[in-house]
Amino acid sequence: MTDTIDDPTEDLPAAAGEFAEEYPEVWEAYSELGEATADGGPLDDETKRLVKLALAIGTQSEGAVHSHVRRGLDEGVDPETLKHAAVLAIPTVGFPKAMAAMTWIEDIAE
Repeated sequence: MTDTIDDPTEDLPAAAGEFAEEYPEVWEAYSELGEATADGGPLDDETKRLVKLALAIGTQSEGAVHSHVRRGLDEGVDPETLKHAAVLAIPTVGFPKAMAAMTWIEDIAE
């Protein structure tokens, strides 16, 4: 992909961008699945972002936590609201994992 002006992979992390360039049909299908799942129910955008952040916390995916925090901030979600997702994770994933997630949130939010 030489034209980065209209390149939808331009803002992706390096690994995802490389994958999207190497497998554009798979990336397009994956993106369409994401859109379909987002549009498939009644949740508002902020709630969807918080659910996705919570899932990222639960799976201990630092990259996904960073991504959802970054997108949440871009969408106007308050940083304290994003941090609350990590606090809520304490009884479910345990204090150490929730604190790891809190540091990942703070990496981006502060």
